[in-house]
Amino acid sequence: QVQLAESGGGLVQAGGSLRLSCVASGRTSSNYAMGWFRQAPGKEREFVAVISWIGRDTDYADSVKGRFAISRDNANTLYLQMNSLKPEDTALYYCAERRTVSTGSVYKDKEEYDNWGQGTQVTVSS
Repeated sequence: QVQLAESGGGLVQAGGSLRLSCVASGRTSSNYAMGWFRQAPGKEREFVAVISWIGRDTDYADSVKGRFAISRDNANTLYLQMNSLKPEDTALYYCAERRTVSTGSVYKDKEEYDNWGQGTQVTVSS
C-alpha cells in the first residue's frame, strides 16, 4: 500500500514563504503524476498545482500562478514552494498521486487521483 506523507506546513505572516514536501513510500513503480490540493474550512477541496510523471509539464490554479512552484526531485518526493503567501492561502494542503502511462499528462480534477496524503496545515496571518 502506497502511503503519502506531507510535511512543511505551519504559521507564517502574509508575504512569507513555506516549502511543502510529500514523500511516497511503498511504491513499486514510478509512473505517477502528482498534485497538490487544498481545502479551507467550509469549502470544497480545490486544485493547486500538478506535475507530470517525468516532471516536464506543470499546471497551476490561477490563484497561485507566479507565487507557487511545484517540483519533484525523484520518483518519490514532491515539493510545493509557496511564496508571497496571502491569508486566503490558509488551508489544509494535500498531496495526491495518479498512476499514468502518459509522461506529459497533468490532471486537475481531484476525482482523477488514486491516493491521498493526510494533509499539512498552512496558516497565513494578515
